[in-house]
Amino acid sequence: MPTQTATLNGQAISYTLTRSRRKSIGLQISQHGLRISAPLHTPLSHIDRVLQQKAGWIMKKLAQWHEKKSLVLDWSLDSTYPLLGEPWRIALKPTGEIVMAQSSGHEPLQPLVIEPTPRQIEIFVMNWYQQQAIDCFQQRIGIYAQQLALPAPPFRLSQAKTRWGSCNSRGLVTLNWRLIQLPLHLIDYVVAHELAHLIEMNHSKAFWAVVGRVCPEYRVVRKQLRSYG
Repeated sequence: MPTQTATLNGQAISYTLTRSRRKSIGLQISQHGLRISAPLHTPLSHIDRVLQQKAGWIMKKLAQWHEKKSLVLDWSLDSTYPLLGEPWRIALKPTGEIVMAQSSGHEPLQPLVIEPTPRQIEIFVMNWYQQQAIDCFQQRIGIYAQQLALPAPPFRLSQAKTRWGSCNSRGLVTLNWRLIQLPLHLIDYVVAHELAHLIEMNHSKAFWAVVGRVCPEYRVVRKQLRSYG
């Protein structure tokens, strides 16, 4: 995609520009930065005027994304993979078996005889994450269901881009597998939140009272959770 630069509030901001048969200019801000969609023949001068009009909003949203703790993974042997808020890495046992090991971030890895491809690393790490998530979430659901005097509901893992969890009217709890990367108290909040929906299927005062029974600091924890993107 073509990359352009605009000066907003005295700061140079790069953005990607795509053109199509759309009728108006669209702005999107994500972890990838600022993206603009514009009609085919819109002059850059007009796009710049729109950016100047939206400068305050753009700078605010970019700052929010910059402050978020990224959970994006890089499939390489040098990468660390967070589990319950702690860094893990790929290691090699004396037998030659590839495993995940807790990392202090500075000890050298034993060299691999055959270096796996990024796709092989992705499959290995994701299988590890899935099993860790299933074991952890099942345990935490059991704990909080008991505290709320509920039978432990069925649950499944999700790959949703924007939701940590959900609970439907049939009592099925869905938890984002990425939660396993976060510290345990954040996982507990999401579990407590979704189980509370089995009692109050809304976000009323009664619902938050249920959450507060098992997670008294939920307001603080909820704010911490929002720092992850």
